Amino acid sequence: MSRPTRRPTRRLAGGSFLRLSRRLAVPAAALAALLASAAPAVPAAPTAAAVPPGHVYFWAERGQMGPGGAWDYAPPGYREAEPRVKRHAYSFDSHAQVSVYAIHFRAGGGCLYREIRPDDYDDDWSDWATKFDGVSDTKMGCEAG
Repeated sequence: MSRPTRRPTRRLAGGSFLRLSRRLAVPAAALAALLASAAPAVPAAPTAAAVPPGHVYFWAERGQMGPGGAWDYAPPGYREAEPRVKRHAYSFDSHAQVSVYAIHFRAGGGCLYREIRPDDYDDDWSDWATKFDGVSDTKMGCEAG
């Protein structure tokens, strides 16, 4: 005659045993799922892997990094860059469906643009980083820079 199959037992502190029961496992799993979904959602700073379609991210440091994460632009229109990346955008990643234009306003007047095409990225944008004032979906009448 064969022995009946026994549920696993787990030894608790103090030497007592706990039998894992199917009746307890299902409600415990449901409770764990409920607690996980009840946790408050905290928005994370944008990262390189998180660039959504239609957006362009700019970072204050090379390698798509920097304090505060990425600064996000999505066409249409012009947006002035946030202080942490204004004249300090050392990397970017574009998932926009259209070309956008990094804009630089010259001290003596006038402006320059740099085209950023769909799916362009640069981990070391040093040649333009200190010129970056904002970004637009048009050239805004600026000269190529």
